[in-house]
Amino acid sequence: MELRQLEYFLAVCDEGSFTRAAQRLHVVQSAVSAAIKNLERELHTVLFVRSSKQMDLTEAGRALLPKARATIDAAVAARDVVAEVRTGLRGTVRVGTMTSVAPIDVPDVVGRFHRAYPGVTLSLRANMTGSAGLAELVVNGGLDLAILSISGGAPAGLQLRSLGSSPLLLVVRDDHRLADRADATLADVADEPFIDFPVGFGNRTIVDRAFREAGRRRRVVVEIADAGEAAAYVRAGLGVSLVPGFVRPRPDGVAVLTISDVDLTWPVQLAQPADRPPSAAASVLAQMMVDAAPPTAV
Repeated sequence: MELRQLEYFLAVCDEGSFTRAAQRLHVVQSAVSAAIKNLERELHTVLFVRSSKQMDLTEAGRALLPKARATIDAAVAARDVVAEVRTGLRGTVRVGTMTSVAPIDVPDVVGRFHRAYPGVTLSLRANMTGSAGLAELVVNGGLDLAILSISGGAPAGLQLRSLGSSPLLLVVRDDHRLADRADATLADVADEPFIDFPVGFGNRTIVDRAFREAGRRRRVVVEIADAGEAAAYVRAGLGVSLVPGFVRPRPDGVAVLTISDVDLTWPVQLAQPADRPPSAAASVLAQMMVDAAPPTAV
């Protein structure tokens, strides 16, 4: 078994197809297919269920996945630690983030890190499956760090460090029956159509829990992945929305209220694996992000 085979296996797992894995690895698709076939032959088992639409892991593939990640991570760490001795901080740091992030300025922190440590390769991506998807990637080794939002304590396998928080504010059209008020209750908007985030996003989880604990149902008619888009849908008359306070929209066409009867605080955290030590580069970047947070966050 070769490291290259495991790298190709992980690329197919992450990308969901041989074609996208080949593009990510900058090789031809036949090379990826051959590597996976050879790996399956060596292991005497099938790792993927192949169909025209998607690639699904078999039970053997799912068992191999965490071991393959650990093996590649160990090989990369061994190479990086030698490089650090020779030339200073090196390696690769994979960072996931929500599409809307506050209160830290992520581009600024990442830019300063890049200028200070040009020998480190940064891979930064916004995850469209929200905090739940980011947490899963950190736990299974797909990411070294993630900026996400999880309420109710850290899930198994994650270490969380606070980066701050923001209240969720109610946004309504300026001709809405609540527009002239400073605040509202969940009961006031329980029957309204909502513009919200998909299930798995941190703020959606907070709002869903609040309505559930209040014994009220609500209708989500539009799902978005970027908080900055919410006000546009509200202005269009499609519903109301609860968005983090840092995304306070322009006042034209909408009104912004607080929710007075329940705590809708959206926490922002930095997630790291709890069961494996970070690389030196990941540790430095993580500390820079924590240091960039407001004093009340740490």
